[in-house]
Amino acid sequence: MPSSTASQSILPVAELHLADFWVFDLDNTLYPASCNLFSQIEKRMTRYVADLLNLELDEAYQIQKGYFKEYGTTLRGLMSNHDVEPHAYMDYVHDIDLSAIQPSPGLDKALAELPGKKIIFTNASTGHAKRVLEQLGITSHFEHIHDIADASFIPKPDPGVYDELVERYALTPSRTVMVEDMARNLKPAADLGMTCIWVHTENDWGQDSSEENHVHHRVDDLAGWIRELTE
Repeated sequence: MPSSTASQSILPVAELHLADFWVFDLDNTLYPASCNLFSQIEKRMTRYVADLLNLELDEAYQIQKGYFKEYGTTLRGLMSNHDVEPHAYMDYVHDIDLSAIQPSPGLDKALAELPGKKIIFTNASTGHAKRVLEQLGITSHFEHIHDIADASFIPKPDPGVYDELVERYALTPSRTVMVEDMARNLKPAADLGMTCIWVHTENDWGQDSSEENHVHHRVDDLAGWIRELTE
């Protein structure tokens, strides 16, 4: 069975498959970070900022990264400083080639065998989430997609967004498991009493705070790990 990286998890490993709710991040969580979709999204974000502010790409990139660090998402920075219409922005930056994502029959089977209601919780858009789930072949397993618009365009890890998630879907935190590739996004979930699973990534932004106690379990192969839980 999977091992714990923290001294104590909220739900024991042997009981994780009995959780009532599973909250999954989308990008770099349900598909491997090696697909490198974010590089496509990042280029489109930079181009959007360059066109909006009439800048060269290098300068636009620096502004984009600055907004990401200060506000949690580039979009939040653009909304705060330039009154950008968020839906048009999201449509633009997520207009990417998803062919790097391969269908995942292994994950499909693992999710089918995992009891509990399943929710997508993403800083991306519902449209992007639906396309990714369809590409993976796992759409049918998820009852809800809670996207950045549902969060009033306030990104994870703002604690208020997690409170709203719990209230909207009537989650019981002590019976909820959250799975996420950005370790810092697990902190508010752990504070609420959820069991938190970090999908290991080599990206610096994903590893930030991964050694802290709000990471209860580390996963390298999500489909394989879920299969172990249900055996």
